[in-house]
Amino acid sequence: MASTSQTINERTARLCAETALFMRDHVLSRVSHDLRSPLNAIHSWAYVLERKIDNADTAAQRALGGIRTGVEQQVHLLESLVDKTRAETRKLRIDRAPVALGELIAQTVDDARAALADARGVSFAVQDGTGAAALDADRERLAQALWLMLVFAAETSVQGASVAVTANATPTGAQFEVKWRATPQALTDEALEHVLEPFARVQAGEPQEIGRHAWVLALCQRVAEAHGGRFEAPIAPEGEEATMLLGVVAA
Repeated sequence: MASTSQTINERTARLCAETALFMRDHVLSRVSHDLRSPLNAIHSWAYVLERKIDNADTAAQRALGGIRTGVEQQVHLLESLVDKTRAETRKLRIDRAPVALGELIAQTVDDARAALADARGVSFAVQDGTGAAALDADRERLAQALWLMLVFAAETSVQGASVAVTANATPTGAQFEVKWRATPQALTDEALEHVLEPFARVQAGEPQEIGRHAWVLALCQRVAEAHGGRFEAPIAPEGEEATMLLGVVAA
C-alpha cells in the first residue's frame, strides 16, 4: 500500500511539474510579445524625433542616444534571457503511437481523483464514447492535458461537486470535454485541499482577457496544437457552468 501511495504521489508531483513548466513558458512568451510592441514603438518614435531635432542640440541628441541604448538593452535581455529560456519548450515534441483511449481515460481519471478530487469530495461522471478506439497520438502528453483539465475543474469546484467528463473518437481524431459549475473562489480557499501551485491558482482566479485562458492551462493548449487540434476554455461567470474542450487529430 505504501509503495502504491508513493507511486501516486510521485506521478502527481511530476504532472504538477509539467504544468508549472509550460505555465512558465507561456508567461515568458507573453512577456516577450507584450514587451516587444512598446519597444518597437519607442524605437520608431525615437527615429521620428531624430529627424525633427536640431543636430546642434547636444542635450537632445544625448537623450535620443539614451533612448536607443535602453531599447537595445531591453531587446538583448529578451533575446538572451527570455527567448533562450523558452528554447527547450518552444516546440513541443510529440512521440506518436497507437493509444487505447478507453484505458487512457480510466487511468487519468484515477490519477486526478488521487491527486485532488477525492480529498475535495469531487466526483467525476464519465461518459466514454471511445469504445475500443485507438488513436495515433502521444499518450503521455494526452494524459497530462486531460489530467490538468480534471484537476483544474476540481480546483474550481466546491466540496462535493460533480464534474462531467465526455470523450468521443472518430477515425481521424478524438475530443475530450469537461463540464462543471465553476466556483473560482475555491481556488484560494485555504480550508480546501489544493494541488496546483499558489501563483497559478491566484492568476486563474483573476479576470481573463477575451480569447485567453488561465496561464496554468497552457499545457493543454500546447498539447492540442501539437496534435493539430484545439483547446477551448471560455471564461465562465461565478456559479455558472464552465466547459473545457480538448480536440486532437490523428497523424
